[in-house]
Amino acid sequence: MKKLSGLFLIALFTSFLISAIFVTNVEAIPAFARQTGHACSTCHFQSFPTLNAFGRAFKAGGYTQIGEQGKIEDEGLSIPNVLNASLVAKIRYQKTDGTKNSSDQSNEKSGTNKGELQFPDEASLLLGGRAAENIGFYLEASLGTGTDTFANFKVPIKLFEVSDTYIGLIPFTSSTGGASHGFELLNTGHLVMQIPWDARTAISAQQYLGLSGDATTSQAEGLTLAIAHEMFFINGTLWGPIHGKIATGTDLSNYIRAAVTPNIAGWDFALGAALWGGETKVGSSDTSSANAETIYQTQAAAFDAQAQGEVGGMTLGIYLSYANAPKKDTGSTKTNLFNDSTTNDKNATAVAVQLGVIPNKLTLGGGYRIGNAEESSSGKLSDSKTATTKRGDNAFMLAAKYMLTQNVQLQLTWESMSGDKYDSVLNKSEGTNRMTFVLFSAF
Repeated sequence: MKKLSGLFLIALFTSFLISAIFVTNVEAIPAFARQTGHACSTCHFQSFPTLNAFGRAFKAGGYTQIGEQGKIEDEGLSIPNVLNASLVAKIRYQKTDGTKNSSDQSNEKSGTNKGELQFPDEASLLLGGRAAENIGFYLEASLGTGTDTFANFKVPIKLFEVSDTYIGLIPFTSSTGGASHGFELLNTGHLVMQIPWDARTAISAQQYLGLSGDATTSQAEGLTLAIAHEMFFINGTLWGPIHGKIATGTDLSNYIRAAVTPNIAGWDFALGAALWGGETKVGSSDTSSANAETIYQTQAAAFDAQAQGEVGGMTLGIYLSYANAPKKDTGSTKTNLFNDSTTNDKNATAVAVQLGVIPNKLTLGGGYRIGNAEESSSGKLSDSKTATTKRGDNAFMLAAKYMLTQNVQLQLTWESMSGDKYDSVLNKSEGTNRMTFVLFSAF
């Protein structure tokens, strides 16, 4: 039996889209839809997980809005009469065109170079919604052997609401969300759970730098103070690059985020900036301890913008991002979380587009990222550049998404990487093209 080729999968995907037109929408909707009584499309732009203005308002309000669902109420008590939950699963087939894999150089075709079915790529149980009239919660419990059950958690506490402006305090922890997990409303990649396409590092500068979405650099827990209005939001966070029960003391890093979100001529616009700073001491100050103290520096900056509206009867979303992580001081023994190089800054600029050619059904899109990073591999280079040379790392992406129902989608992405980073034999062996086919569902 022949191996599945990229062309065969594209043909299979296309035929599946045609047949899916005849699939009837089902009423299975996720946790927040059950609580509010609203369809998934009420909060999401084009498809989940990207948010529209209504979705931003629901999130800014701490997930407390409730519809016709029954409540249990008493003095100091107001909760839904059921615990609202969702099962979220992502099944992927991924194929790259390299000849080897960095972890298995003796094998000509291994991992995604051979073609890898990731079943699941992600799976989690989401619990969330109203915990009180002014308190909400969100828990993502990862499923699977060896996964972090308490992966992402937050408790938004609404302190005040004045003239449609929310002021809240949010304790949080996250295994991959980064400092922005405390509070984030845009779809530009500040938060890995809230991005248009599965090929996240190809369409978002923040994702490329590991400010969110990276299991190594995006662990975070802390406390966020947020102010949100339909025209803007601003939040400040004290946090540490950790996840779980780890000693940090009160000497924490800081994160400041602000954005304006005006509606102009029917278009939902946003323009924002963010700054990561400070450092966190993790572990024991006793140097003889097995858990000796590590000092993490957390410096980075990002600027982003988005526009969501309609052109010619088709919905259109445009997402722009730029991010920079400065180099570490020469001779420093501290760990620079986002860029441990002592010679070069790390930065990226990215754009992503999604066009709803069939409203609430078929979305086409693309993206482009220009990145610069050091050659981090110690493997053999095929040119004269050293292992500390700043190298171009660019990506071009084309994508299609089809909504079988409001809560089940098929997604196909194709990425092509370029730049002198791929002059490295080791990087080239992992391929410069990647095709990913995803079944993404939330029940």
